[in-house]
Amino acid sequence: MHGPSPSFRHPIEAAERLGFLKNFSSRPNIEVGDYTYYDDPKGPERFQDNVLYHFDFVGERLIIGRFCSIAAETRFIMNGGNHATDWFTTFPFPVFGHGWEVAQPESWPNKGDTVVGHDVWIGYGATIIPGVQIGHGSIIATCSVITRDVEPYAIVGGNPAAPIGYRFDEATRDTLLDIAWWDWDADRITRNVQAICSNDLKALQEAV
Repeated sequence: MHGPSPSFRHPIEAAERLGFLKNFSSRPNIEVGDYTYYDDPKGPERFQDNVLYHFDFVGERLIIGRFCSIAAETRFIMNGGNHATDWFTTFPFPVFGHGWEVAQPESWPNKGDTVVGHDVWIGYGATIIPGVQIGHGSIIATCSVITRDVEPYAIVGGNPAAPIGYRFDEATRDTLLDIAWWDWDADRITRNVQAICSNDLKALQEAV
């Protein structure tokens, strides 16, 4: 036994609301790691509908790690939704053409890739702003608006989201990041799934 195959669209029998997300992502500028799932009563096919203003010509990517748990109505606002704020107007005149294209800037505002680390839990209705980096093992509370980077194993919530605390002390966080169990192969994970699903750090450190 080595766990469910990451190629399964619906890894839990009779639970079609939940799917391994990489099997539902068709955009080349969205990268999703193995085992990350999206849970939505209307089906995991809806995930891409919640990745907003993600235009190919902008060039940025949405990168989501392995073993993430993403709840329904999580929205990723991408750089295509940004407007220039250093002009006298925020209206994007050039995109409409018909003579307005003469005001086309050399580049539009772009905060870079949006990156979600491994083993991240994102609660219902969270909104992620462009260019945010969300650290491994963190938790995003329900309906939070993430406007800045989130540290590994942090718990954040609110609008705009602010730190609530950490899941573990600093030494434990550093050890977990060094172990990086999410990079293990499926057989090793399966052999040590009890240690992963515990708070016995020594057992996880000794896992082979």
